[in-house]
Amino acid sequence: MNKLELISTLKNEAHISKNDAAKVVELFFDSMADALAAKERVEIRGLCSFFVKKYKSYTGRNPKTGEKVTISPKKLPFFKCGKELKERVDYKSEN
Repeated sequence: MNKLELISTLKNEAHISKNDAAKVVELFFDSMADALAAKERVEIRGLCSFFVKKYKSYTGRNPKTGEKVTISPKKLPFFKCGKELKERVDYKSEN
């Protein structure tokens, strides 16, 4: 499912206009991104959680030349699946 399909599903299930559904989806994603940028954890019970994971600097290699390269420290968003979602996906795959 992509963003447009999510908007369409919300429009049909909530019986709202496509424009309103798009605003809700945008607000949801923007709020999540803002929270992660502020180093806050985002948790949606039963579905998943997102948090920012810090990575230290390390030495890597340039794949073309094999030359050693220092990779600077970075922060990346990390996704962790919730228990209920794991069980739902596993249950669905057995049927």
